[in-house]
Amino acid sequence: MQITETETMPLISNTTVVFGLLMAILGFVFYTSNLQNKFIKGFYNIIPPLLLCYFLPGLLNSFGVIDGENSPLTSIGSRYFLPACLILFVLNLDLREMWALRKRAGLMFITGTVGIVLGGPIAVYLTSLVAPQVVGGTGPDEVWRGLGTLAGSWIGGSANQVALKEILQPSANLFSSIIAVDAFVAYIWMAFLLYGASKYKQFDKFFKADSQDVEELKARMDEKVKTHSRTPETKDIILMIALAFGGTGLATLLAEPLSTYMATHYPDMAKFSLTNSFFWLIFFSTVIGIALSFTPARKLEYAGASKLASVFLYILITTIGMQMNILAILGNPGLFVVGFIWLAFHALLLLIVGKIFKVPFFYFAVGSMANVGGVASASVTSAAFHPSLISVGVILSVFSYAIGTYAGWLTAILMQLASGL
Repeated sequence: MQITETETMPLISNTTVVFGLLMAILGFVFYTSNLQNKFIKGFYNIIPPLLLCYFLPGLLNSFGVIDGENSPLTSIGSRYFLPACLILFVLNLDLREMWALRKRAGLMFITGTVGIVLGGPIAVYLTSLVAPQVVGGTGPDEVWRGLGTLAGSWIGGSANQVALKEILQPSANLFSSIIAVDAFVAYIWMAFLLYGASKYKQFDKFFKADSQDVEELKARMDEKVKTHSRTPETKDIILMIALAFGGTGLATLLAEPLSTYMATHYPDMAKFSLTNSFFWLIFFSTVIGIALSFTPARKLEYAGASKLASVFLYILITTIGMQMNILAILGNPGLFVVGFIWLAFHALLLLIVGKIFKVPFFYFAVGSMANVGGVASASVTSAAFHPSLISVGVILSVFSYAIGTYAGWLTAILMQLASGL
């Protein structure tokens, strides 16, 4: 017993040291990615810096150097840096520009949701033909119960997953295995989408996509910044930080009592994630950013607001990446196979619809990650294409929280039926 405890202790447990290590990783990646060495440039042409910032902390967690899954940095990333970067990114939002993207963004988001709802029972059925014990079980150990909570996470987010855990009542051991599947499979998928973002032109060529709307939006945003950009002064940076974290504080101040009130007086609203403080934190952060976009504060973009937001975003990426455990697949490989089949169907459906309607890869990626990954991952994925597109991922993700519990419950029922075929 003593040996087991020692083996599970991370090499570095001090939070300050871990944070310093994550920042060192960011510094290393950005320094080396800008070197003119032919070999290094070739490496980063294959592996984009963003993906490396995500993957390296995951390796440290996987091999016991740090304990990313239980680190307070995880909540700091999601509760501090995520809303702060959302406010600064949305600060420059042009609602008319976003509205123009609604049709194809909505199409791929709905397709992604349908892919999760149908992919779950298909994965369970196919697995039952080869290894029925993997998707079997009795009582609280019935695998469909655990997979139902995974559907809640992959359509909505963690709040929806917890809500479905209370509804479906899987055993503690089963739920722990599902958490591992959720983290590993979703993070691998996110890694692919981040890689795809760096090669989006090749994917657009495959889809024969008309990406004119996305490219024109990016060009207009870049032209605005290029025309009006100026060297930031100290007061500009202070103002950006004040708006970002002041807005985060205000959003938290509003979110906490509202979620408590909803939980006390309208507990049934948990199915829409309306009793979850994180949902309201993201909601109010986005509203604050949108409100600021109608004020002179939007001019801070010309002093580099989105660049500072990108710094916060990269810090967030390392805290997301440090939760990945690439060795978790050894614990219950059968469930991981189910997860991979499930996401493969989700991806296939997106691929078919994207090909038919000639949709740019951006919509494919953000439509998928708004479902599978939630606000943080969708924000990261959107920003990988262009900072001006982050609002698309945020808006879709907030909507996914609203439907996640219902759609997850429907998926669970379909998986229950599939496991009995």
